[in-house]
Amino acid sequence: MSSPPLALTLANVLLRPGHRSRHTPDRVFDRLLAEAGAADADGDGDGRFVDDFRLLLRHWARDENLTPVGWWSAQGHVRRHLANRARVRRLIAEHPGIAQEPIERPVFVVGLPRTATTLTHGVLSLSEQHRCPRLWELLTPDLDGTPEQRKKAVTAARMLVGGINLFSPRYRDIHPMTAEGPEECTFALPHTIMPLSQARVPAYRAALDERDFVPDYAYLRQMYQVLQYGRPRRRWVLKSPLHTENLDALLKVFPDATLVWTHRDPAAVVASFCSLIEHGMAITLRPVDLPGLGATWLDLLSRSVRRGLAARAAVPREALVDVPYSWLGSDPATGAPKLYDAIGARWTDADAARLPQVAARPKGTRPHSYDLARYGLTRADVDSAFADYNALRAEVDRA
Repeated sequence: MSSPPLALTLANVLLRPGHRSRHTPDRVFDRLLAEAGAADADGDGDGRFVDDFRLLLRHWARDENLTPVGWWSAQGHVRRHLANRARVRRLIAEHPGIAQEPIERPVFVVGLPRTATTLTHGVLSLSEQHRCPRLWELLTPDLDGTPEQRKKAVTAARMLVGGINLFSPRYRDIHPMTAEGPEECTFALPHTIMPLSQARVPAYRAALDERDFVPDYAYLRQMYQVLQYGRPRRRWVLKSPLHTENLDALLKVFPDATLVWTHRDPAAVVASFCSLIEHGMAITLRPVDLPGLGATWLDLLSRSVRRGLAARAAVPREALVDVPYSWLGSDPATGAPKLYDAIGARWTDADAARLPQVAARPKGTRPHSYDLARYGLTRADVDSAFADYNALRAEVDRA
């Protein structure tokens, strides 16, 4: 990679004194726990959740290439999840009706990343009958508060997005984000593979292989119950490529969900996603091991699909919608009505009028180019890893 942006260099200099605390992660975690307003593991009956994040921070701190900004980001990740968990639990205790909120027939956009999942989510967000979580809501889930509270939450989300774009200017070209736009469940789920996009955390990666994700999805449901409580009830439209490897847990918690599975050539997917990870990881690690990045994410993405393929065998056909990349990636005006029809929703003239806003690239962004070879990968590597998935994709394309 080229030299880091000046803003990132300055931030690393300013945060360098706090970088030493990486050597005492348990002390740092205790401080974060207190700041988040969460009780300790023994006192609030939520010990497993707290202990899991203590271990995550402990393992995260061991990456010797973690920059001061990377360590600051790790702390922010843990602090946010602890604070949100404490808030959700407190709100449910104060308003028991939250736990009775029905999350009925939600739609989950799944599939590999870089398969137009974001565009699909955006198209589905157009309907007045649908409810998509906004980034600021996922970062600070709460009941419908005062305008001042909302402004504070939106401002915090804008600062997060602004910081990413400042420290990695090309990130916006690859995956544009807005504080008030629809965002994915990745920000709400307690444990995903995304910390692996910021640091080398092999112990955490191994723990994820054995993790029971049902409690994580039960908590995700609680978060959406909080965001629905006291507001009009509409059909939730949710999204994350990371759901793909946990469809069994997702469907245990959301048994009436409809899955919208987007598809694209995995060679393009892996190259594009590795590029995204590279630009994000350059904020938190120096240097970035590009061949290591390629090997890691080829393994993680192919494993995700294998698990997804195994789980989809038990999904009722009427609850599964396969969306080839051509539906929206090539011709959104034709694909959007087909998508709505497939999930049993009504496509209106008002939706069609708003479609160009969602389908167009954000103003000022540049085209994204990527190459498997940059990450030490070949087309043959990807085809071998995704052989079963490519067979399914061929069926989807024929249909």
